[in-house]
Amino acid sequence: MALGSFFKSIFSGSASTSQDEVSESIAYKEFTIEAAPIDEDGKYRTAGYISGELNGEIKRIHFIRADQSGDKQVAIDHSISKARQIIDEQGKGLLNKPQL
Repeated sequence: MALGSFFKSIFSGSASTSQDEVSESIAYKEFTIEAAPIDEDGKYRTAGYISGELNGEIKRIHFIRADQSGDKQVAIDHSISKARQIIDEQGKGLLNKPQL
């Protein structure tokens, strides 16, 4: 998929993801990770949600990466791995962002 198509799918909504496609929650450090790969014509883009508490409020941040897999379970596993990496790199500061 070309980079322009990637951005078009993100902003136009032609890629498919919904709450029904969110994986089981996984606790990691002080956060909760939910893998939510985006189905793009049979390939699954790495994506998900990271939730955590900030100033007494639960924040849920959406992340999307360029990585794709033809296997949904591989995409779920990769999404969880990427979320852990984001948490390790950014810590609580990631909860100040609307999207990663």
